Amino acid sequence: MDKKIVIALGGNALIKEGQKGTIPEQYENVEEALKDIVKLIEDGYKIVITHGNGPQVGAIIIRTECALDKTYDVPLSVAVAQSQGEIGTIITEVLKNELKSKGIKKDVITVLTHVICDKDDPSIKNPTKPVGPFYDNPSTFRWRGIDYVEDAGRGYRRVVPSPVPLDVVEKKTIEALIEQGTIVIAAGGGGIPVYVDEDGKLKNIEGVIDKDLASCVLATKIGADQLINLTYVEKVALNFNKHNQKWLDNMTVKEAKKYLKQGHFPPGSMGPKIEAAIKFLESGGKRVIITSIDKLSEALEGKTGTHITK
Repeated sequence: MDKKIVIALGGNALIKEGQKGTIPEQYENVEEALKDIVKLIEDGYKIVITHGNGPQVGAIIIRTECALDKTYDVPLSVAVAQSQGEIGTIITEVLKNELKSKGIKKDVITVLTHVICDKDDPSIKNPTKPVGPFYDNPSTFRWRGIDYVEDAGRGYRRVVPSPVPLDVVEKKTIEALIEQGTIVIAAGGGGIPVYVDEDGKLKNIEGVIDKDLASCVLATKIGADQLINLTYVEKVALNFNKHNQKWLDNMTVKEAKKYLKQGHFPPGSMGPKIEAAIKFLESGGKRVIITSIDKLSEALEGKTGTHITK
Protein backbone atom coordinates (compact mmCIF):
# COMPACT_ATOMS: atom_id res chain seq x y z
CA MET A 1 0.00 0.00 0.00
CA ASP A 2 1.26 3.48 -0.91
CA LYS A 3 1.62 5.15 2.47
CA LYS A 4 2.96 8.66 1.84
CA ILE A 5 0.24 11.00 0.58
CA VAL A 6 -0.07 14.71 -0.12
CA ILE A 7 -3.70 15.82 0.18
CA ALA A 8 -4.60 19.17 -1.39
CA LEU A 9 -7.72 20.73 0.12
CA GLY A 10 -9.73 22.90 -2.26
CA GLY A 11 -11.30 26.19 -1.26
CA ASN A 12 -14.66 24.56 -0.52
CA ALA A 13 -13.03 22.68 2.36
CA LEU A 14 -12.66 26.00 4.17
CA ILE A 15 -15.42 28.26 2.87
CA LYS A 16 -18.56 26.92 1.21
CA GLU A 17 -20.52 28.68 -1.49
CA GLY A 18 -22.81 31.33 -0.02
CA GLN A 19 -20.87 31.69 3.23
CA LYS A 20 -19.13 34.85 4.40
CA GLY A 21 -16.16 32.78 5.48
CA THR A 22 -16.21 33.69 9.15
CA ILE A 23 -13.75 31.95 11.43
CA PRO A 24 -16.51 29.86 13.11
CA GLU A 25 -17.71 28.78 9.64
CA GLN A 26 -14.18 27.77 8.68
CA TYR A 27 -13.75 25.70 11.86
CA GLU A 28 -17.01 23.89 11.16
CA ASN A 29 -16.13 23.26 7.50
CA VAL A 30 -12.66 21.97 8.33
CA GLU A 31 -14.07 19.60 10.94
CA GLU A 32 -16.27 18.06 8.26
CA ALA A 33 -13.47 17.96 5.67
CA LEU A 34 -11.01 16.18 7.96
CA LYS A 35 -13.20 13.19 8.86
CA ASP A 36 -11.92 10.93 6.10
CA ILE A 37 -8.35 12.20 6.53
CA VAL A 38 -8.47 11.07 10.17
CA LYS A 39 -9.43 7.60 8.94
CA LEU A 40 -6.31 7.56 6.77
CA ILE A 41 -4.18 8.51 9.76
CA GLU A 42 -5.78 5.65 11.72
CA ASP A 43 -4.79 3.31 8.88
CA GLY A 44 -1.15 4.38 9.13
CA TYR A 45 -0.81 6.74 6.20
CA LYS A 46 1.84 9.47 6.35
CA ILE A 47 -0.03 12.67 5.57
CA VAL A 48 0.87 16.14 4.34
CA ILE A 49 -2.06 18.54 3.92
CA THR A 50 -1.91 21.52 1.58
CA HIS A 51 -4.68 24.06 1.06
CA GLY A 52 -5.90 27.08 -0.87
CA ASN A 53 -6.14 30.59 0.57
CA GLY A 54 -7.84 32.85 -1.99
CA PRO A 55 -10.66 34.29 0.17
CA GLN A 56 -8.37 34.68 3.18
CA VAL A 57 -5.72 36.63 1.27
CA GLY A 58 -8.48 38.75 -0.28
CA ALA A 59 -9.75 39.58 3.21
CA ILE A 60 -6.23 40.50 4.37
CA ILE A 61 -5.88 42.88 1.39
CA ILE A 62 -9.24 44.52 2.17
CA ARG A 63 -8.36 44.99 5.84
CA THR A 64 -5.00 46.46 4.90
CA GLU A 65 -6.49 48.89 2.39
CA CYS A 66 -9.09 50.08 4.88
CA ALA A 67 -6.38 50.87 7.43
CA LEU A 68 -3.61 52.35 5.25
CA ASP A 69 -3.84 55.65 7.12
CA LYS A 70 -3.55 53.91 10.48
CA THR A 71 -1.02 51.11 10.08
CA TYR A 72 1.68 49.70 7.81
CA ASP A 73 1.13 48.18 4.38
CA VAL A 74 1.23 44.37 4.05
CA PRO A 75 3.03 43.04 0.96
CA LEU A 76 1.30 40.17 -0.82
CA SER A 77 4.04 37.69 0.13
CA VAL A 78 3.47 38.51 3.80
CA ALA A 79 -0.30 38.24 3.30
CA VAL A 80 0.24 34.70 1.99
CA ALA A 81 2.31 33.92 5.11
CA GLN A 82 -0.43 35.36 7.33
CA SER A 83 -3.02 33.18 5.63
CA GLN A 84 -0.85 30.09 6.15
CA GLY A 85 -0.82 30.85 9.87
CA GLU A 86 -4.55 31.54 10.02
CA ILE A 87 -5.65 28.45 8.11
CA GLY A 88 -2.93 26.29 9.62
CA THR A 89 -4.15 27.15 13.11
CA ILE A 90 -7.70 26.08 12.25
CA ILE A 91 -6.65 22.79 10.63
CA THR A 92 -4.15 22.00 13.39
CA GLU A 93 -6.61 22.55 16.23
CA VAL A 94 -9.45 20.64 14.60
CA LEU A 95 -7.18 17.73 13.65
CA LYS A 96 -5.55 17.52 17.09
CA ASN A 97 -8.95 17.47 18.79
CA GLU A 98 -10.28 14.79 16.44
CA LEU A 99 -7.21 12.60 16.91
CA LYS A 100 -7.39 13.00 20.69
CA SER A 101 -11.05 11.96 20.70
CA LYS A 102 -10.01 8.70 18.99
CA GLY A 103 -7.10 8.08 21.30
CA ILE A 104 -4.52 8.67 18.57
CA LYS A 105 -1.27 10.21 19.75
CA LYS A 106 0.08 12.18 16.79
CA ASP A 107 1.75 15.56 16.56
CA VAL A 108 0.28 18.04 14.08
CA ILE A 109 2.31 21.00 12.90
CA THR A 110 1.96 23.83 10.38
CA VAL A 111 5.11 24.72 8.48
CA LEU A 112 5.33 28.19 6.98
CA THR A 113 6.46 27.17 3.52
CA HIS A 114 8.54 29.12 0.99
CA VAL A 115 8.37 27.94 -2.62
CA ILE A 116 11.21 28.76 -4.99
CA CYS A 117 10.45 30.19 -8.43
CA ASP A 118 12.57 31.60 -11.25
CA LYS A 119 13.26 35.31 -10.76
CA ASP A 120 12.88 35.68 -14.55
CA ASP A 121 9.55 33.86 -14.73
CA PRO A 122 7.55 35.51 -17.57
CA SER A 123 4.55 36.14 -15.31
CA ILE A 124 6.59 38.60 -13.22
CA LYS A 125 6.84 41.04 -16.12
CA ASN A 126 3.32 40.27 -17.37
CA PRO A 127 1.09 39.63 -14.33
CA THR A 128 -2.34 38.17 -15.13
CA LYS A 129 -3.59 36.55 -11.89
CA PRO A 130 -6.51 38.52 -10.37
CA VAL A 131 -6.54 38.70 -6.56
CA GLY A 132 -8.35 40.56 -3.82
CA PRO A 133 -11.50 42.70 -3.88
CA PHE A 134 -13.45 44.07 -6.84
CA TYR A 135 -13.60 47.81 -7.61
CA ASP A 136 -16.26 49.65 -9.61
CA ASN A 137 -13.80 52.14 -11.06
CA PRO A 138 -10.05 51.71 -11.60
CA SER A 139 -9.48 55.31 -10.47
CA THR A 140 -10.52 54.23 -6.96
CA PHE A 141 -7.86 51.52 -6.87
CA ARG A 142 -5.87 52.46 -3.78
CA TRP A 143 -2.82 50.28 -4.45
CA ARG A 144 -0.33 52.46 -6.32
CA GLY A 145 2.12 51.38 -8.96
CA ILE A 146 0.45 48.02 -9.65
CA ASP A 147 -1.58 46.53 -12.49
CA TYR A 148 -5.31 45.91 -12.55
CA VAL A 149 -7.76 44.30 -14.95
CA GLU A 150 -11.50 44.15 -15.56
CA ASP A 151 -12.59 40.70 -14.35
CA ALA A 152 -15.50 39.04 -16.18
CA GLY A 153 -17.87 41.99 -15.84
CA ARG A 154 -17.66 41.95 -12.05
CA GLY A 155 -15.37 44.96 -11.63
CA TYR A 156 -11.66 45.72 -11.53
CA ARG A 157 -9.14 43.66 -9.60
CA ARG A 158 -5.47 43.78 -8.84
CA VAL A 159 -3.41 41.40 -11.01
CA VAL A 160 -0.18 39.85 -9.79
CA PRO A 161 2.43 37.38 -11.05
CA SER A 162 1.74 33.65 -10.69
CA PRO A 163 5.18 32.10 -11.23
CA VAL A 164 5.76 28.40 -11.80
CA PRO A 165 6.92 26.61 -8.62
CA LEU A 166 10.27 24.83 -8.86
CA ASP A 167 11.30 23.75 -5.37
CA VAL A 168 10.32 23.92 -1.69
CA VAL A 169 12.72 25.50 0.80
CA GLU A 170 11.47 23.47 3.78
CA LYS A 171 11.20 20.12 1.96
CA LYS A 172 13.77 18.30 4.13
CA THR A 173 12.12 19.48 7.34
CA ILE A 174 8.67 18.43 6.08
CA GLU A 175 9.95 15.01 5.01
CA ALA A 176 11.72 14.46 8.34
CA LEU A 177 8.57 15.37 10.25
CA ILE A 178 6.29 12.98 8.36
CA GLU A 179 8.83 10.15 8.60
CA GLN A 180 8.70 10.45 12.39
CA GLY A 181 4.90 10.29 12.30
CA THR A 182 3.95 13.96 12.47
CA ILE A 183 1.00 15.22 10.41
CA VAL A 184 2.17 18.29 8.48
CA ILE A 185 0.21 21.21 7.03
CA ALA A 186 2.38 22.88 4.41
CA ALA A 187 2.53 24.97 1.21
CA GLY A 188 -0.66 26.80 2.13
CA GLY A 189 -1.98 28.93 -0.72
CA GLY A 190 0.76 27.61 -2.98
CA GLY A 191 3.48 28.75 -0.60
CA ILE A 192 5.27 32.05 -0.08
CA PRO A 193 6.85 32.80 -3.48
CA VAL A 194 10.59 33.47 -3.39
CA TYR A 195 13.65 33.33 -5.62
CA VAL A 196 17.32 32.78 -4.83
CA ASP A 197 19.58 35.73 -5.71
CA GLU A 198 23.20 35.68 -6.84
CA ASP A 199 24.40 35.56 -3.21
CA GLY A 200 22.15 32.60 -2.39
CA LYS A 201 19.73 34.73 -0.39
CA LEU A 202 15.95 34.30 -0.53
CA LYS A 203 14.01 37.25 -1.94
CA ASN A 204 10.23 37.61 -1.92
CA ILE A 205 8.18 37.71 -5.11
CA GLU A 206 5.01 39.80 -4.93
CA GLY A 207 2.73 37.20 -6.42
CA VAL A 208 0.82 34.00 -5.75
CA ILE A 209 1.59 30.42 -6.75
CA ASP A 210 -1.05 27.99 -7.93
CA LYS A 211 -1.87 25.67 -5.03
CA ASP A 212 -2.19 22.57 -7.19
CA LEU A 213 1.16 23.04 -8.91
CA ALA A 214 2.87 23.77 -5.58
CA SER A 215 1.32 20.63 -4.08
CA CYS A 216 2.73 18.65 -7.00
CA VAL A 217 6.24 20.02 -6.45
CA LEU A 218 6.07 19.33 -2.71
CA ALA A 219 4.78 15.78 -3.28
CA THR A 220 7.60 15.11 -5.73
CA LYS A 221 10.34 16.56 -3.53
CA ILE A 222 9.34 14.50 -0.46
CA GLY A 223 8.87 11.29 -2.45
CA ALA A 224 5.12 10.94 -1.95
CA ASP A 225 3.43 7.94 -3.52
CA GLN A 226 0.10 9.62 -4.11
CA LEU A 227 -1.27 13.10 -4.70
CA ILE A 228 -4.92 13.54 -3.82
CA ASN A 229 -6.79 16.65 -4.89
CA LEU A 230 -10.03 17.23 -3.00
CA THR A 231 -12.29 19.60 -4.87
CA TYR A 232 -15.97 20.37 -5.49
CA VAL A 233 -16.75 17.48 -7.86
CA GLU A 234 -16.68 13.73 -7.30
CA LYS A 235 -14.99 13.05 -10.64
CA VAL A 236 -13.33 14.85 -13.52
CA ALA A 237 -15.52 15.25 -16.60
CA LEU A 238 -15.14 15.81 -20.31
CA ASN A 239 -17.45 18.52 -21.70
CA PHE A 240 -18.25 19.61 -18.14
CA ASN A 241 -21.78 21.00 -17.68
CA LYS A 242 -22.67 20.32 -21.32
CA HIS A 243 -25.30 17.97 -22.74
CA ASN A 244 -22.59 15.47 -23.68
CA GLN A 245 -20.77 15.55 -20.34
CA LYS A 246 -18.85 12.36 -19.55
CA TRP A 247 -17.46 11.47 -16.13
CA LEU A 248 -14.03 9.85 -16.07
CA ASP A 249 -13.17 7.00 -13.72
CA ASN A 250 -9.61 6.58 -14.98
CA MET A 251 -7.08 8.44 -17.09
CA THR A 252 -3.54 7.83 -18.20
CA VAL A 253 -1.01 10.65 -18.49
CA LYS A 254 -1.25 10.38 -22.28
CA GLU A 255 -5.04 10.76 -22.16
CA ALA A 256 -4.81 13.63 -19.68
CA LYS A 257 -2.46 15.51 -22.01
CA LYS A 258 -4.79 14.92 -24.94
CA TYR A 259 -7.90 16.12 -23.08
CA LEU A 260 -6.01 19.14 -21.72
CA LYS A 261 -4.92 20.11 -25.22
CA GLN A 262 -8.51 19.72 -26.45
CA GLY A 263 -9.65 22.31 -23.91
CA HIS A 264 -11.70 20.09 -21.60
CA PHE A 265 -9.99 21.45 -18.47
CA PRO A 266 -10.17 25.27 -18.18
CA PRO A 267 -7.17 27.18 -16.78
CA GLY A 268 -9.15 28.67 -13.90
CA SER A 269 -10.60 25.44 -12.54
CA MET A 270 -9.66 21.86 -13.46
CA GLY A 271 -6.72 22.78 -15.69
CA PRO A 272 -4.08 23.29 -12.96
CA LYS A 273 -5.17 20.08 -11.22
CA ILE A 274 -4.63 18.05 -14.39
CA GLU A 275 -1.32 19.78 -15.10
CA ALA A 276 -0.18 19.00 -11.55
CA ALA A 277 -1.24 15.37 -11.94
CA ILE A 278 0.77 15.01 -15.15
CA LYS A 279 3.90 16.57 -13.67
CA PHE A 280 3.68 14.49 -10.49
CA LEU A 281 3.34 11.20 -12.36
CA GLU A 282 6.08 12.06 -14.84
CA SER A 283 8.35 12.87 -11.89
CA GLY A 284 7.95 9.45 -10.26
CA GLY A 285 4.60 9.59 -8.47
CA LYS A 286 2.42 6.47 -8.58
CA ARG A 287 -1.15 7.73 -8.55
CA VAL A 288 -3.27 10.87 -8.53
CA ILE A 289 -6.87 10.94 -7.33
CA ILE A 290 -9.24 13.84 -7.92
CA THR A 291 -12.51 13.69 -6.02
CA SER A 292 -14.78 15.58 -3.64
CA ILE A 293 -14.02 16.00 0.04
CA ASP A 294 -16.79 13.68 1.22
CA LYS A 295 -15.71 10.85 -1.11
CA LEU A 296 -12.07 10.46 -0.06
CA SER A 297 -12.39 7.07 1.65
CA GLU A 298 -14.44 5.61 -1.21
CA ALA A 299 -12.00 7.00 -3.76
CA LEU A 300 -9.05 5.34 -2.02
CA GLU A 301 -10.93 2.05 -2.21
CA GLY A 302 -11.36 2.57 -5.94
CA LYS A 303 -15.12 3.03 -5.73
CA THR A 304 -15.25 6.61 -7.02
CA GLY A 305 -13.12 9.59 -8.02
CA THR A 306 -10.95 10.00 -11.09
CA HIS A 307 -7.74 7.97 -10.89
CA ILE A 308 -4.81 9.10 -13.00
CA THR A 309 -1.80 6.85 -13.59
CA LYS A 310 1.10 6.57 -16.00
